[in-house]
Amino acid sequence: MSCLFALVAGFFPRVALVLVWIFTNLVDRAFGPLILPFLGLIFLPFTTLVYVLAWSPTVELGQGRWLWVALAFAFELATYGGSARRGRRRR
Repeated sequence: MSCLFALVAGFFPRVALVLVWIFTNLVDRAFGPLILPFLGLIFLPFTTLVYVLAWSPTVELGQGRWLWVALAFAFELATYGGSARRGRRRR
């Protein structure tokens, strides 16, 4: 089941984040106000999903967990840059 979730999260991070938000309380524990995860769902879904999955109440984002969030952010920026480059080539 977790492999199926990882596959969904890789291809559809918004769907995976909504599923985590509906079926668990991880999003509520990782974020305080409701507006932050909602903005993350709109603008940076993969980074928000990795942040939610990496956050733990005992160590928060210590012990190298920021590295995963930073890698997710870099991956997200790369996909946005790649799609912008493809859009310029089409014109």
